[in-house]
Amino acid sequence: MNTVRKSETNKLKRTHLYYKYTGFYSFVGQSLKKAIPPILVVVGILILLNAYVVDFGQLFTYVTERYAPINVLLVFLASESLLGLVPPEIFIAWSNKMPEPILYLSLLALMSYLGGIISYFIGKWIFTIPRVYAYLEGSMKKHLKHIRKWGGFLIVVGALLPIPYSMTSMAAGMIHYKFSKFLLFGLLRFVRFYLYAIAIFNLI
Repeated sequence: MNTVRKSETNKLKRTHLYYKYTGFYSFVGQSLKKAIPPILVVVGILILLNAYVVDFGQLFTYVTERYAPINVLLVFLASESLLGLVPPEIFIAWSNKMPEPILYLSLLALMSYLGGIISYFIGKWIFTIPRVYAYLEGSMKKHLKHIRKWGGFLIVVGALLPIPYSMTSMAAGMIHYKFSKFLLFGLLRFVRFYLYAIAIFNLI
């Protein structure tokens, strides 16, 4: 029993040292430093706009009355499949104005999860087109390098933190990362949405 515990402890230590020396922790720290200030600025702007310019409660109520939920969800799915073109926070705020906020929040999380899967297969498809692959391999050089080094841990970070999840998913597809593991780590996308909702539901 002690031998098994020592083996597991040593494995964790080796894993920790690997991620330390390959710069994983540094990468996460730098990504957070880059991502947090813009998020705080956006939140600050939203608070000011909500207080002095536009009532977001009424705005999102208007959107929910004018557009069918399925249309909003499909727009979000398209965004999450194509490099996250629209910030998820806007859609999370929208879900708070729906008759059943938790249900629609869960649907958004599901759309984001499915968007990651679509991005993964886009990455695999890109691999079959030499010219497109060569172009994207250059533009996504850092992402490809990181996911080759860190694999599942980078997918976890992409799912939880404000790092482009679609791009991480696409990179995973391009290097043919094991799909079953990708699906498993991607489930943390749901956790991210519920955590963000706690803050956003209290703001809007």
